Amino acid sequence: MKKRVIIWTSLLTSILTAATTVFGYLVTNKLMYMKKKEDDFILNREITSKRLDEAWFREVNKTEKWIESKNGYSLKAIFVEPLQTNNYVVICHGVTENKINSLRFVRMFERLGFNSVVYDHRRHGDSGGKTTSFGFYEKIDLQSILEVVRKRAGESAIIGIHGESMGAATTLLYAGSIKDDADFYISDCSFSDFEDQVLNIMRQTTPLRSSLAIRFANLFLKMRDGYTLNLVSPIDVVDHIEKPVLFIHSLQDDFILPKMTEELYEKKKGPKSLKLFELGAHAKSFNENSEEYEQVVADFLQQNNLLNK
Repeated sequence: MKKRVIIWTSLLTSILTAATTVFGYLVTNKLMYMKKKEDDFILNREITSKRLDEAWFREVNKTEKWIESKNGYSLKAIFVEPLQTNNYVVICHGVTENKINSLRFVRMFERLGFNSVVYDHRRHGDSGGKTTSFGFYEKIDLQSILEVVRKRAGESAIIGIHGESMGAATTLLYAGSIKDDADFYISDCSFSDFEDQVLNIMRQTTPLRSSLAIRFANLFLKMRDGYTLNLVSPIDVVDHIEKPVLFIHSLQDDFILPKMTEELYEKKKGPKSLKLFELGAHAKSFNENSEEYEQVVADFLQQNNLLNK
């Protein structure tokens, strides 16, 4: 009888271990290799929606560059330079998108007196990198981009960073934990803590409700990609940012909740602004409120003496 109990206990333990392993790999695969939108789909969507003017983009002064990341791969960037100015804004796109999606902001910054740099995050578009890390490794990539931009623009130039969704989290993580060396930052619909964000999504889309699932995910993520979810937490570093930050979110966003941006705004010390738009799903504030969005950015720059310098 005792021998039978030992056999059954061993069998159950093996089944539980196997199930845990499968779960860990499935969850981390979903994060590390999140399905991206096809490049042609993004291009056609932006053209059809008239957010990208093909004729303008064909004629505008621009330079494509490969920038070596400190992470050991190449990042594809485009310096879009319609103006005779050394002032630049680096634009960071969201997860599953690419640099073409960032071009809709370029015309806005052109009207505000800035050239722009758009680039593909790791594992997106033309850039290298095997996994998506939602800001953990992306913030190091952004450092490499900023160093090249600063060298091109000069120390006296005004340089800003605009990020949307994952790009916004990357922006805050960079400024708060690596180097606060841009002159301003715009954070559009960032999450405040990635562990909380993943748990919220799991509760919305799966039967899983316990934070135990997060612990398993962290264990496998650490083994497979070298970090844990709690290390992707803009709320932990946003109070280290001294330069001005404009926080933007739309109240209709049910993917990353607007309260996350409100938390970030409250934690940030020093110069800051907050705008919550009534209209717009996730990462759609600009699409639904383009004129007001531009005015909010202009006011923010004016308030911080960064416009028309």
